[in-house]
Amino acid sequence: MIPPIAPGTVSALNQASTATSGAGTERARLTEAAQQFEAIFLRQMLAAARNTDFGGDDLFGGQGEETFREMRDAQFAQLASESGALGLAARIEAQLARHLRTER
Repeated sequence: MIPPIAPGTVSALNQASTATSGAGTERARLTEAAQQFEAIFLRQMLAAARNTDFGGDDLFGGQGEETFREMRDAQFAQLASESGALGLAARIEAQLARHLRTER
């Protein structure tokens, strides 16, 4: 089980983020970060799934096909995270939003 995030951690991250990026509200930045995390997670899952070997010889292959697969997986992961298909980003956002300062 993953331990919960310490209460001061999100505030420190928000202050660092505010110092480097003045655009957007804290909640909007949190939403974007959660979607980016979900996309990274999905890309890693797809890459791990593709590393399986079922013992067959590939008819096609090589560097070009591998590059295409990585690009396709990255695009799929980005679209899936933006659409909320898995809901991971929404859960991350809900978990971390409890630690945000209230906006005025």
